Amino acid sequence: MSNDSKSQDAVNPLMGRAAEKRNARRRFLGQAGLGLGSLGVLGTAGFWPALVQAQAGSDATTGAVSDVNVLNFALNLEYLEAEFYSRAVFGTGLPDSLTTGRGTPGEVTGGRRVSFATRAIGQFANEIARDELHHVQFLRTALGSAAVARPAIDIQNSFNAAARAAGVIGPGQFFDPYADEQSFLLGAFIFEDVGVTAYKGAAPLLKNKTFLEAAAGILAVEAYHAGNLRTTLYTLGLETPAMQISNARDSLDGPTDLDQGIVDANGMANIVPTDQFGVAFSRTAPQVLNIVYLTPQARSSGGFFPQGVNSILNTSANNA
Repeated sequence: MSNDSKSQDAVNPLMGRAAEKRNARRRFLGQAGLGLGSLGVLGTAGFWPALVQAQAGSDATTGAVSDVNVLNFALNLEYLEAEFYSRAVFGTGLPDSLTTGRGTPGEVTGGRRVSFATRAIGQFANEIARDELHHVQFLRTALGSAAVARPAIDIQNSFNAAARAAGVIGPGQFFDPYADEQSFLLGAFIFEDVGVTAYKGAAPLLKNKTFLEAAAGILAVEAYHAGNLRTTLYTLGLETPAMQISNARDSLDGPTDLDQGIVDANGMANIVPTDQFGVAFSRTAPQVLNIVYLTPQARSSGGFFPQGVNSILNTSANNA
């Protein structure tokens, strides 16, 4: 018998035992009513509503900043990202069934399909668009009747104002994030990093570990998105406009120099913006609103949310 035959004879029983174990585990989960699909349902439709309804009732009477408020604040940001990516990739926004809820509903201004010239960038954008759609679906399902409606969102004039404030374009010029894939990437960079810092900043506010675990999962996905985006911008040699956008975000969210471009002071790649300990930084809800409202002042609307977000956390900080 050849060595190959002996090796295969040794492997086959191992593979058979592994398959038996997998089948036994599946039978157990099925008999217990805990198949993978059921586990997913329990994670949202089972555990969450009781927690959400209890906190929502408290919110209505006390106005406290509860876990539900924090998750609804995150839902506003997910609406923004989902609308931008969905329209850029698929040419359509969120279906009406994913836009209803508490608060003042609003329409979306701008957005159209981008003609991606590079297959990798197009695939990357497609994956992010699907992830952001799933984030909206997940948060809305988990929050149930406590979920807020999609607020008015501007993904046309806001990009132009942000690019002009950053110096990416000059007076009289117009920035269109849907014109080509490089413009799309720079448009995404305006708020992609913000989502990562927003979820990290929200973590200490979440009291319930079930909510915290879910938020941590979304944070990880947003960090993957941001890292991919930063890598792509670096590969394309777009360090200068990326740094201009980073500096603009820094000018809005307060006096501390937090934001980082895609290269460091020595011109080396800076794909992962961290502090000296290798830890990602955080932003508070008001700081996040400073950026998406495009203002260093205390306001309750502006920029990407022309009528404000649907949240009791709706006012930016006074950093002027």
